[in-house]
Amino acid sequence: MSAAVDLVPFEEALKRYDPVIGLEVHVELGTRTKMFCPAEVEFGGEPNTQVTPVSLGLPGALPVVNRTAVESAIKIGLALNCQIAESCRFARKNYFYPDNPKNFQTSQYDEPIAFDGWLDVELEDGEIFRVEIERAHMEEDAGKNTHVGGTGGRIQGAEYSLVDYNRAGIPLVEIVTRPITGAGERAPEVARAYVHALRDIFRTLDVSEARMERGNVRADVNLSLRPTPDSPLGTRTETKNVNSFRSIERAVRYEVSRQAAVLDTSGTIVQETRHWHEDTSSTSSGRPKSDAEDYRYFPEPDLVPVAPSRDWVEELRAALPELPAERRRRLHAEWGYADAEMRDVVNAGALDLIEATVAAGTSAAGARKWWMGELARKAKSDEVELADLPVTPAQISELQGLVDSGRINDKLARQALEGVLAGEGDPTAVVQARGLEVVSDDGPLLEAIDAALAAQPDIADKIRGGNLGPVGAIIGAVMKATRGQADAGRVRELVLERVS
Repeated sequence: MSAAVDLVPFEEALKRYDPVIGLEVHVELGTRTKMFCPAEVEFGGEPNTQVTPVSLGLPGALPVVNRTAVESAIKIGLALNCQIAESCRFARKNYFYPDNPKNFQTSQYDEPIAFDGWLDVELEDGEIFRVEIERAHMEEDAGKNTHVGGTGGRIQGAEYSLVDYNRAGIPLVEIVTRPITGAGERAPEVARAYVHALRDIFRTLDVSEARMERGNVRADVNLSLRPTPDSPLGTRTETKNVNSFRSIERAVRYEVSRQAAVLDTSGTIVQETRHWHEDTSSTSSGRPKSDAEDYRYFPEPDLVPVAPSRDWVEELRAALPELPAERRRRLHAEWGYADAEMRDVVNAGALDLIEATVAAGTSAAGARKWWMGELARKAKSDEVELADLPVTPAQISELQGLVDSGRINDKLARQALEGVLAGEGDPTAVVQARGLEVVSDDGPLLEAIDAALAAQPDIADKIRGGNLGPVGAIIGAVMKATRGQADAGRVRELVLERVS
């Protein structure tokens, strides 16, 4: 373990050091079977039930490449503007660990399926930052260790460990960036935005569920500091398996502060892997970081090279769906939102919700009003994501339809929305059950108007004299008498008729 150090405030560290980040993102592909064997892939299965001799590394068991996994890897490479190799091969990455039953991982080393790509990442203020991608390669996942008897599931202090090989052999694509320079104080935001953009691409391509809480997407965060942007790269650390956007951002900030403190005291940064601790938003030392030669890579003798035909690659390119950045630009133009409005929608995670609400028949302005207004406030107060609120785009479209038809006004609609969120049913049912419809029948409105005029007799004389300002007071009294259910426009018309 590294000696404890005091942290340098992030902003102070940036005055003396230039951060350089690198990200290795693993995405678990959503194939039916594993990378090299027919074992079924299903999340949450009973331990060690989704295995075959191949995934258990038994002697004599021979692997066969999963074609769907190769296809998914090519799609990812194309979406990331990579070149697709005409021929590539698998290699054995040799290391011992209990969750790696073969004592080697079948991966790709010097011949990846995709290479030399880039991804333009949009930051919260609309700035575009280009991330250069070195490679995207195919490999298999390891199993899962569960440490029992320690604290926080860590191996330190554990009484024993259990190994589940269900995950061993699940297909992965690992995407490796080149060193990301020039981000400066925005390095944490760039890291977060990049992984977020990748997650959106994986889902759009339908190659993975990309659920970070399940480990479908995991990021290894590399970071080093150097005195100036012109200095050679510093020694890097690699914080392993960070699986939330917020944690990716915090891991970068923490390592900047920690490494700055080490360098400020003439210490030496150790090239090592580090563990991320969600509870303390900190990292701790793992093991010395191995270089490629330490893994003794050599070509996998049991697998032939993968040589995707150019025709196949071009067919996949032509069939790519509209990618997230293109979709945002199209919807921005169609909806007519201001640039700042569109950024707010994207940053709030409301894009899909608004698109679905518009598709259900609501105007873009009406959909934005609800998702970025009442519902955004509700999500913030409940500390949940917008998409996790118990209301659907179809229900919001129905709610706005009731407003557009005049059956309810915005005030009554907010009451109806409360009922929907409380589980009382769809908007129409809530309006009926709560008696929220606008009162437009002239009889009850005239009774309320007459009562209001009788209570304020001077107002009628003022209106007759041409001063229409006091009409608002009568409308307000009628709205109060009808619990906000009066049609304000109709009330105004009736007041003017009554005092003419």
